Amino acid sequence: MTGIILAFIGIGIMLVLSGTGSAIGTSIGGSATLGALKKKEDAFGSFMVLSALPGTQGLYGFGGFFLIMPNLTADLTLFQGAAILGAGLVLGTTGLFSAIYQGKVCANAIAAIASGQDAFGKGMILAVFPELYAIVAFAATFLISGIL
Repeated sequence: MTGIILAFIGIGIMLVLSGTGSAIGTSIGGSATLGALKKKEDAFGSFMVLSALPGTQGLYGFGGFFLIMPNLTADLTLFQGAAILGAGLVLGTTGLFSAIYQGKVCANAIAAIASGQDAFGKGMILAVFPELYAIVAFAATFLISGIL
C-alpha cells in the first residue's frame, strides 16, 4: 500500500467522522430547541447559538484537510501517508465524540433556559470543555502537517 492511499484514507476519516459528529451534535441541540420553544419562544436566539456550537468540529475536520492538502502528492512516502492517516484518525474520532457530547451539554443548557434559568453564559462555558479536545486534535494535525 502506498503512502498516498493511506493519506487519502486518513483524509476521508477526518472529514467523515468530524462532519458526522457535527451533524449529530447540532441535531441534538436543534431537537432541544424545538422542545424548548414551546416554553420560551422569545429565547430562540440563545437556543440557536447553542444548537450551532457543535458544528465547529466539522469545520476543524475541513480545516485539517486544508492543512494536509499541500502534502498530498504522488510521491508521498509510506511514513508520511501513515502520519496523515494518524492525523485523520485523531481529528476525526475526537471531532465525532466531542461534537456529540457538546450537543448534549448544549441541549441541557437549552432546557435550563427554557425552564427560566439564566443559563446561557454558563452553558456556553460548559460547552467549550468538550470542544477543547477537538481544538487539541486540530493542533496535533497542524503539528503533523509540519513534519511532512
